[in-house]
Amino acid sequence: MIRIAVANQKGGVGKTTTAINVATALAASGWRVLLIDFDPQGNASTGLGVDRGQREWSSYEVLTGQSTIVEAAVPSRVPRLDLVPATEDLSGAEIELIDIEQRTHRLANALDAVPAGKWDVCLIDCPPSLGLLTINALVAARSLLVPLQCEFFALEGLSQLLTTIERVRARFNSHLSILGVALTMYDRRNRLSEQVAQDVRACLGDVVFETVIPRNVRLSEAPSHGLPALIYDHRCSGSEAYIALARELIGRLPDMARAA
Repeated sequence: MIRIAVANQKGGVGKTTTAINVATALAASGWRVLLIDFDPQGNASTGLGVDRGQREWSSYEVLTGQSTIVEAAVPSRVPRLDLVPATEDLSGAEIELIDIEQRTHRLANALDAVPAGKWDVCLIDCPPSLGLLTINALVAARSLLVPLQCEFFALEGLSQLLTTIERVRARFNSHLSILGVALTMYDRRNRLSEQVAQDVRACLGDVVFETVIPRNVRLSEAPSHGLPALIYDHRCSGSEAYIALARELIGRLPDMARAA
């Protein structure tokens, strides 16, 4: 199973929107997808229409060893897309794990226990921080998808994330690599968006996806209906961009035994 962490320590960059819609696009392409909501806010769970009454088991129980991933996973409204939801309990997990052995490998160990062939790809929606939850995701993942908002401080925040990635590589997970950086909330009417996009591409080169995710009101509306934008309005500019991004992402993934 391919494991991809969707991470950026800055909030409001379109991270959860990216995780939900890329997961939906992969599922629509025939992949069996697992999305792990690893943010105590539970926005990915809400955005996929999994209400709090359905969250009997969550990523918190997985992290603390009370549940397996297979037990915690619930089907979403999207065919072939399953979700491990999150609850507020996850916010206390970092404190609870302080004295636990291998606290940085809890999620990795849980994913290692998933039966082979259950899912083709796993996306992990990380919280907007570089704490123990995000470290667990980076240790568990093999690839990293970084949503990056087209705004002034984008590169500054990215440098902090890259430093953390190098530390994780050195200490815990030498296989971790950056799958790509996705530019989000791009406003074609704003010259700053274009300048930031140019600066990011000049700095990072081919690691930046060609597809740019625009600012789009339908992307913002979709979570309130418990639906990915690709289902809420598949013809809007935001949905079309995420479909294109998923195609690019698939092209960068390792070869799989099955066609997707």
